[in-house]
Amino acid sequence: MKAEILKILKKEKDYVSGQELCESLGVSRTAVWKAIRQLEEQGYVIEAVRNKGYRLVEEADVLTVAELHSVLDTKWLGKELEYYYETDSTNNRARDAAEKGASHGFLAVADCQTAGKGRRGRVWNSPHGTDIYMSFVLRPTFTPSQASMLTLVAGMAVVKGVQKATGLSAMIKWPNDAVVNGKKICGILTEMSTEEDAIRYVVPGIGINVNTESFPPEISDTATSLKLSLGHELKRAPLIGAVLKSFEQYYSRFMEYGDMTGLMDEYNEMLANRKRQVRVLDPHGSYEGMALGIDKEGCLLVKREDDSVSAVISGEVSVRGIYGYV
Repeated sequence: MKAEILKILKKEKDYVSGQELCESLGVSRTAVWKAIRQLEEQGYVIEAVRNKGYRLVEEADVLTVAELHSVLDTKWLGKELEYYYETDSTNNRARDAAEKGASHGFLAVADCQTAGKGRRGRVWNSPHGTDIYMSFVLRPTFTPSQASMLTLVAGMAVVKGVQKATGLSAMIKWPNDAVVNGKKICGILTEMSTEEDAIRYVVPGIGINVNTESFPPEISDTATSLKLSLGHELKRAPLIGAVLKSFEQYYSRFMEYGDMTGLMDEYNEMLANRKRQVRVLDPHGSYEGMALGIDKEGCLLVKREDDSVSAVISGEVSVRGIYGYV
């Protein structure tokens, strides 16, 4: 009921009478009053005026089940969700839920992670009340070889969500790093469980630097946050809603072809590396060239100095800009 009350109060900028809330939700005035008190305890500032009703004065930057449900405008993603004030990793929670039969679209969100994971076993710093840490369960019908492209789909969703929620000109550093002003704001880790040649489930995990104010020296030149870019703090829940809605839309287009065919043009428009010189850090021999964009398999096409074009496969090599991170 708290989620429904939040939706109504957010939609109606003026006062909403207690009677209206009772009739909309089919509950008693006492139930409404108790729910309002609980929301206030969680940090919302709600003004109550006799003969006028309730008005949401200030939205707290809280992540609760009620808050998340109030901002989600999706068809299936996040309809089943769990929120953790603190957990080891949202990827672990989503995987555990998947093993227990969680539905396609199950969402795990945490306020803090004690063992957040990045690529290649790196630690993803995940303090309380600062950033976004979330993972969700997908149960696609395509083959395991196609699943790697979902990281590109997730990267697009983060970029589009950030653009909508903040107005910042976020872009993608191939394959899936969301960047603002050439610095990374997001990490995406996708894990998969297979059985023979079939996918049991896929878990994309997304971490977004929202209100972080400083970074360790080893990454300060390549990482930033939305707060540092905007100059003010940002509420996390609406951004989660924007990213998940974008993912759902992109995923639907991905499923039409089973590859990046329907997303390739838009992805390439988002690609910060496109038409720029890059260095491909290939274990078999690094080389430089011009990034042209991706193909339908999500590979980065790089034109070498001899005019030959190489398709760089995600996950096997790294790509860096010649003069910086992008």
